[in-house]
Amino acid sequence: MEQAPKKVLVVDDDDRLRELVVRYLNEQGFAAEGVEDGASMDARLSAGHVDLVVLDVMLPGEDGLSIARRLRGQRTLPILILSARGDEVDRIVGLEVGADDYLTKPFNPRELLARIRAILRRSEQRDGRTGGAPQPSRYAFGDFTLDLQSRRLTCNNREVELTHGELALLEAFVVKPNRVLSRDALIGELKGYERSPFDRSVDVRVTRLRRKIEPDPERPQFIRTVWGEGYMFTPQGDGSAM
Repeated sequence: MEQAPKKVLVVDDDDRLRELVVRYLNEQGFAAEGVEDGASMDARLSAGHVDLVVLDVMLPGEDGLSIARRLRGQRTLPILILSARGDEVDRIVGLEVGADDYLTKPFNPRELLARIRAILRRSEQRDGRTGGAPQPSRYAFGDFTLDLQSRRLTCNNREVELTHGELALLEAFVVKPNRVLSRDALIGELKGYERSPFDRSVDVRVTRLRRKIEPDPERPQFIRTVWGEGYMFTPQGDGSAM
């Protein structure tokens, strides 16, 4: 049975750019639609399922960062932020509010396509819809249990809210415990496309994840920093490898 095309919603008040992106994505096999602001986006999301939102930062009314933060409080819908502001601080803020990725304008349509596909591929893997070697679906560390099938992290049976990016990072750690994972390897797992050697998005996500799982994020027990090499996940929670 042929798989239905993925539904992508493009939120951008630049009519020309929005129409170009929508047309390009439709040509690439997606079911893409475009709206001009947050209110129109809300109406479309209420009307039916969407697989991913491409969200511009500079919007009339509610800005894209505020929208991303609001969406993260309501659902786990993947978000790719677009912005004309390419500063490192803006990129970090975009990731901090829960976006899965951040792309600076102007951009190559092929790069946008690659990033969308990477985000959706990770989402499908976390939903258990792709093949591959069988692996455990539940991992326990400290008072936490990560269920990859239901995509839920619980602490003493209470759910801990994670963004798609945080869940992907934690999954990368739990399936390879007590091993040093370089930043480059983690970026490859999280993004799946060519990246800059100066990309600090992994560090941002590690910091954000530590705030949710570490008793003291300043003295991490589960996600250790291995200086000059990367990070190591220690599920026993003593900050050292077995």
